Amino acid sequence: MGSRSPKINHHQHHHRHSYSLIQPQSILILVLTHPLTMSGLFARQAWASASKLRSTALRAPKTAFACKVNSIAPRRCFSVSMNLLARKYTESHEWVDVAADGKTCTIGISKYAAEALGDVVYVELPSQGEDVSEGDSFGSVESVKSASDINSPVSGSVVAVNDPIVDTPADLGKDPEGEGWLIKVEAEDVSALDSLMDEAAYAKHLEEH
Repeated sequence: MGSRSPKINHHQHHHRHSYSLIQPQSILILVLTHPLTMSGLFARQAWASASKLRSTALRAPKTAFACKVNSIAPRRCFSVSMNLLARKYTESHEWVDVAADGKTCTIGISKYAAEALGDVVYVELPSQGEDVSEGDSFGSVESVKSASDINSPVSGSVVAVNDPIVDTPADLGKDPEGEGWLIKVEAEDVSALDSLMDEAAYAKHLEEH
């Protein structure tokens, strides 16, 4: 047999070459654009998977944006609450806290006043339901050394009285700015407290006097 060149089927060679250029991305595009060009179960499954991926990608930015917005709100609310609940002091050494409701005020005497009084032997306080006026005396404290009136920093109605302190006056000196609170008042207007001193200003006031 003589040697002869192999016969090249140009059409078949061209078809094989063209098919090798099709990348996986191209198959995905074909599936997304022309699902009917692929037949059978494979085409339907590929189309369903691609649609699911596309739907998930479109939803992702919305979820991230929602989390970003919600993360800001708690910090903003927290800063407002801290300003509202800041303790204030009077020049006559009473302290007052405003509750989260913006109107209930807890009133007592400062640690400095309790130390100046010494051992307390008697505490007089108003009854629940009585009215108090801003700047006026609502009770008194007596010790072995002296006696002192207690003035209200706000006007309003007494809603609670610390009866254990009345029963055991000596306990007032143990925690005058905590468990030793005296009365709680539902204030008519808490804006009267704006002119009072915060903790830092009160500390400076004590140093100067």
